[in-house]
Amino acid sequence: MAKGRELKGRIKSVENTRKITRTMEMVATSKMKRAVDRVTAARPYAEALSGVISSLYSEELAARYPLLRQPETQRRAAVVLVTSNRGLAGAFNANLIKEARNLIAELEGRGVAVEAHVVGRKGAGYFRYVNRTVRSAKLDLSDRPTAVDASGIVDALMADFVAGALDAVYVVHASFRSALSTPPQRLQVLPVAAPAPGAAGATQRDYLLYPSAEAILGELLPSYVRNAVYRALVESAAAEQAARRTAMKNATDNASEMLNLLRRTYNRARQANITQEIAEIVGGAAALQG
Repeated sequence: MAKGRELKGRIKSVENTRKITRTMEMVATSKMKRAVDRVTAARPYAEALSGVISSLYSEELAARYPLLRQPETQRRAAVVLVTSNRGLAGAFNANLIKEARNLIAELEGRGVAVEAHVVGRKGAGYFRYVNRTVRSAKLDLSDRPTAVDASGIVDALMADFVAGALDAVYVVHASFRSALSTPPQRLQVLPVAAPAPGAAGATQRDYLLYPSAEAILGELLPSYVRNAVYRALVESAAAEQAARRTAMKNATDNASEMLNLLRRTYNRARQANITQEIAEIVGGAAALQG
């Protein structure tokens, strides 16, 4: 019964694989819940910060702050690609890399010199594979990104932008919409965009500003940029866990289907073997009687 033993080995192997994928699904579900809580907690602060900047914004003030500088043409830009450190998340990293590749192609097609920055080992591995130089790489980011992590990524880029070495900074990250929807998104964090006419918080309000609007904007603009990068990091972390949960659930379901098929095949083979043995015994008994 060599075939039966082979099938039993395959059944055992698939059962072990299903245990692993089911465990990973449960872990990803737990991590996703905490990551979604961080995304939810980050949104009110970002909205309030955006509202204050929109209320303080004016053309006169914008001319005084380098982070609000709107270059007439982009000559040099930075693209920050945010990926995960681990795989087993379906097409999560592939979609992010594709979005970054398209953005870089669009910018270079307009004659913009693009420097690449990467967060996560998967993105670093891609740029290494295509033999593209990476200006900076952050590969030690945990599943719980902090404001300090965001500062470490964007502070040097802000300094380059203020010095005129960069005309724009883009961040490609995953947007968490739901557990089943985590599309890639490109976000321009520099220069800080002027509020759209009619947008929420864009109207001037009667505030008493202390010490002055200039001092407040000077403090808030860097915080606004850091917060935008922080939100990109926490949304990517939540999206990664959601994608891994979905991938592991699909793998578990596929393993269950494969187990059912293998068990049916094993039972049929075992039944056929028993039937053959009975037939041989009956045939042997009939031969002895004859």
